[in-house]
Amino acid sequence: MASSTEPQHREEEEEASETGVVEDEDTGAQIAPIIKLQEVAVSTGEEDEDILLDLKAKLYRFDKESNQWKERGTGTVKLLKHKESGKVRLVMRQSKTLKICANHFVSSSITLQEHAGNEKSCVWHASDFADGELKEELFCIRFASIENCQTFKSKVEEIAQAEGGNTEESSEEAASTATLLEKLTVKEETKVEEDKPKEKKEEEKKEEAKEESATDEK
Repeated sequence: MASSTEPQHREEEEEASETGVVEDEDTGAQIAPIIKLQEVAVSTGEEDEDILLDLKAKLYRFDKESNQWKERGTGTVKLLKHKESGKVRLVMRQSKTLKICANHFVSSSITLQEHAGNEKSCVWHASDFADGELKEELFCIRFASIENCQTFKSKVEEIAQAEGGNTEESSEEAASTATLLEKLTVKEETKVEEDKPKEKKEEEKKEEAKEESATDEK
C-alpha cells in the first residue's frame, strides 16, 4: 500500500513546484496590526433633534445680482425638532458632499407658495444661516412627485401655525413674497428691453417721434 501512495505524493509535489503554488499552512500564530485605528465620533449637530420629515429634493436660491435662480444642490431636506426647546428648523444637505444648502428655523412668518404653476415645487422666504451668516434668502425647492411637495408644504404650514402662524406678521410675509416675485418678473422684462441693440432703440425712438408729430399736426 505504501508503494502505491508514494508516487501520488511525488506527483503533487512536482505539480506544486511547477506552478509555484503552495498551500499556506495554518500555524495558529496571531500577528498584531502595525497601525491601530480608533473610532472617531462624528457630530452632525442633529443629535438633540427628532426628524419630523425626510425627503429627497433639489434646492434653488434666487440670486439678486444676476437676477436668476441658482442651484444650491440635490440632497435630503429635513425638518428637525429640538428635544428641549421644541423649535423646528429646516436643514438640507447635498447628497454626496453633505454640504449644508439651507439651515433656518420654521417660524410663524414662513409662507410657502407654488412656483410658476409647477405643482412639484414651491418657494418661500427665510432668514437662512447655511453660509455661516444670517441672510435673507428666497428659496425654491423641487420634488420628484406632487405628493412629496404637498407633504412638505403641509408639514411646514402645520409647524408655522403651531408657532402662531395665523397672525398679521404671516400675512405681511406672504404679501411681501408675492410682491417680490412680481418685481422679479418685471425686472426680467425690463432686462430684455435693455439688452436690445442701440440701433433698434434709435429706430423705435424715431418711430415714436413720427407718431407724435403726426398727432400734433392733426
